[in-house]
Amino acid sequence: MASRRTSILEASARVIARRGVRGLRVEELAAEAGVSTALIYYHFKDRTGILRQTLEFINDRAERYTTERDPGAPPLTAREELDRTLLLEFQDSPEVRENSTAWGELRASAVFEDSLREDLARASLVWVQEVAELLGQVRPMTPATALASSAERLTALVEGLSVRWLSGSLPLTHARALMAEAIEVEVERLGR
Repeated sequence: MASRRTSILEASARVIARRGVRGLRVEELAAEAGVSTALIYYHFKDRTGILRQTLEFINDRAERYTTERDPGAPPLTAREELDRTLLLEFQDSPEVRENSTAWGELRASAVFEDSLREDLARASLVWVQEVAELLGQVRPMTPATALASSAERLTALVEGLSVRWLSGSLPLTHARALMAEAIEVEVERLGR
């Protein structure tokens, strides 16, 4: 069974995905999580603490569903690992939809909420670095600056395609195909 803190973070991700950051009210979060507002303040101190911890929770959850594998499965090549990591951001599952929507809401709110900017920038940097590392495993002789630029383009594309897919303006299969094509272009580009 999930801890109370985890239950609150799960509820926070749901509320943010459904109502946006500006729509996150502690009273609604408490009702969604089935806890008291006092317990939320006990765990997170204030609204900024809730947002920061929810961002971390969303990142951890995304890392889990993009990297966890069956222990008995054969190892993936570096290229398969790269493809898997980026393409699993496009799954028609409630968890992925909620995560992607909440991430987009947090990113959009950072434009107006200074308190989110630094945390979001840090989380984005970590994601870019992780993708750059995967690209470096595929193209080991590539300079770090080129890997970082490719990773920046790919992660930005994931976000943009996710918004279009989640808003209904792009079918999931087409978003995945565009992402796969972009990975191919970036890997080929790094090989030159």
